[in-house]
Amino acid sequence: MTEALDSRGIALFLAVAETLSFRQAAERLHMSQPPLSRAIRQLEDRLGAPLFFRDTHAVRLTPAGERLLPHARRIMRLLAQARASVAAPALPARLRLGLTSAVEPPWFSGIAGRIESSGRFDAVLVVSDTSPRLVRQLRAHRLDAAFIALPTETAGLAVTILDNQPMVVAMSSASPLARRRVISLRDLRDTTMYMFERARQPAFFDHCHAVFQRHGFEPCALREPEDHHVLLAGVANGEACALLPRSFMSLKRAGVSYRPLKEGGELAVSIGLATHPDRGELVDFLRTVAAGDE
Repeated sequence: MTEALDSRGIALFLAVAETLSFRQAAERLHMSQPPLSRAIRQLEDRLGAPLFFRDTHAVRLTPAGERLLPHARRIMRLLAQARASVAAPALPARLRLGLTSAVEPPWFSGIAGRIESSGRFDAVLVVSDTSPRLVRQLRAHRLDAAFIALPTETAGLAVTILDNQPMVVAMSSASPLARRRVISLRDLRDTTMYMFERARQPAFFDHCHAVFQRHGFEPCALREPEDHHVLLAGVANGEACALLPRSFMSLKRAGVSYRPLKEGGELAVSIGLATHPDRGELVDFLRTVAAGDE
């Protein structure tokens, strides 16, 4: 008799739960989508409860799936620890880690020190760059893992989404718009906006402009400086406003005010941990570090 839960079923469930996409999960697992869908259906039948809501637009966890998720992660972590406990001990190695320059979550600060203090690696090399460049370095095996901004083209890599950040508006505190509690794209139609070049982040650029088109917004664009401190100096001086992920609100600067954007959720940028598909233990470790549990 087949058990209701086994390690393969848990691994398949986790792949779909963490990507919320049967296509992406199948790519991550190196299998085609129909067998994955059938396996999930069989798992749901054995458990006697649906794990996912499915429609043509999205995949979401059901309440049963949400209850199973933390247990599944814990089981896979214990299995990885069990495998490691019987493997020949290896000397700590250097970890090459990429950090996207597109977002500034608080847990990026000091992450190398937290990793080194864990004793898992004898050295940590941190590279900060745009997400597409980090993906190229990861594919070339010049990085072991990278925290990237999404959407970014990541075919062939395993990506675990860790955070989702709506966009906010950064503007000069002297701007009349700074008196408002919430800003909409319509409010910004006559305002000069800093905009990044498509070559820096093609997938996210296209995503943003699809949202702009949906709302009839055509920004009067000024080339966005790559250095965030230069950008915020320009915002403070009233040169232009900027759309930034919510984490940038922690960067305080005189003369800069941040306001929620009504369409900020549609323009949201996610933070994902990208690795090669066979680095499950590294994913578990770095996810723990990002959560502040190390």
